Amino acid sequence: MKQIITVSKDVEKKLINKLRMEDFIDSKRVIRFYNMPDLSRQKWNPLEMVVERIKTSDFYKDFDLIETPEVVPANITFDLFNFSADHPARNRSDTYYVDETNILRTHATIMWYYYIKEPWILEKLQKDWEVKVLSYGKVYRKDEIDRNHYPIFHQIDWFYLCKKDKKTVGKKELEEALLEMAWAIYWKNIEHRFNEDRFPYTDPSIEMEIKFRWEWLEMLWAWVVLPKVLENFWIDSSLYNGWAFWPGIERLAMVKMNIPDIRIFWSLDPRITSQWWDLDREYTEISKYPEVTRDISFILPKNVSINSYYEIVRDYAKDLIEEVKLLDQYENEEKFWKDRLSYTFRIIYRSYERTLLNDEINEIQSLIRKATEEKLGAELR
Repeated sequence: MKQIITVSKDVEKKLINKLRMEDFIDSKRVIRFYNMPDLSRQKWNPLEMVVERIKTSDFYKDFDLIETPEVVPANITFDLFNFSADHPARNRSDTYYVDETNILRTHATIMWYYYIKEPWILEKLQKDWEVKVLSYGKVYRKDEIDRNHYPIFHQIDWFYLCKKDKKTVGKKELEEALLEMAWAIYWKNIEHRFNEDRFPYTDPSIEMEIKFRWEWLEMLWAWVVLPKVLENFWIDSSLYNGWAFWPGIERLAMVKMNIPDIRIFWSLDPRITSQWWDLDREYTEISKYPEVTRDISFILPKNVSINSYYEIVRDYAKDLIEEVKLLDQYENEEKFWKDRLSYTFRIIYRSYERTLLNDEINEIQSLIRKATEEKLGAELR
């Protein structure tokens, strides 16, 4: 029987309440992102509609559902999934830390830990020879700024585990799972193809491309979980095997509805939200407002992650930023001293709801320049 599991968020609430008491820019940034709604659970948002189609499809309707905390231990996030000790995701330049040991979750796959440690799951696995679960919601990562990236996005994650003497999981099972999901969102006769792929902690791995609006698009990936990872989760890999995949929900919805900018999902503009009643309807762009561009050049120590600059831009420009383009990057020890890099960026401001005024952009740009200098130790050029 399908189970619905909600993991306690008491620890998360305490950590967030403690963070609210702090008067640091990093703390305020984490709180701002944490407080933003989970669009995959917001009725009539395309992300919620994508999830509902998958959850209610014949193939996935009997998967257990688990909702996990958004603030999770860093060691569980990285160690159990075999992230190397020097993996960039462990750094504060890539991940939002709530304190020294806890982070805003970077992937929905953290649900494996919470699911498998439920005492009845291993009993069910031994009795029924298989368990299957899905989870979905917000995840957080520091990243570049463009139409396809946002510090908050949404993932849906599947995990299937079974006894080897009952079923051996391989490419055939991966292809079946991916195809069922594509059918749920798009249509049964969608043109598709599979390609072999490689990832550090899975083998084999495959990629699925679909032909949509006359072009091939990379849409989904699936993996057979490596024995070492299963062992990390207290599963005897000599007896059990399994598969997993975890697509970004925004990607699925953007392709389905032809949505050009990831920020649109967050809009409250009725000209946009009035279009959310039908997932099969192509999005009609409201009047495209003009862009406003500003360039900035600065010299920065090599050990400062450029993601820190992107965070500053987001702090002051918020959702008025369409893209930050790196125009130039070079080093010149004679001109800038050792271990320093010169950068030139073009910041493209554009609202999808209104025309931006030069005065307001000049004010934002001034704040970005000042913060870049003061917080990153940059030398403006």
